[in-house]
Amino acid sequence: MEEGHNLTVEQCKRISATAIQSVDAFSDKQILLTYQGGRIVVNGSGMKIVNFSKTSGAFSATGEISGVRYVQKGGSLRQKLFK
Repeated sequence: MEEGHNLTVEQCKRISATAIQSVDAFSDKQILLTYQGGRIVVNGSGMKIVNFSKTSGAFSATGEISGVRYVQKGGSLRQKLFK
């Protein structure tokens, strides 16, 4: 797998990413991915996974993408402050 991580959203209809370690959960409304730095949550509607290769780390999906959120390993700063 590559060292660097890239994520591209094209016209809110296609998402592609590199260095993805696993697809942890998916539905037509949300996809949860893991990469070296933590997790990526992709929200939308009508989403379908087009490609995922565990060996190369390549991932792509289509649908109406409404948001992408990164969650770093170890939780958020807010979670650490208010334990």
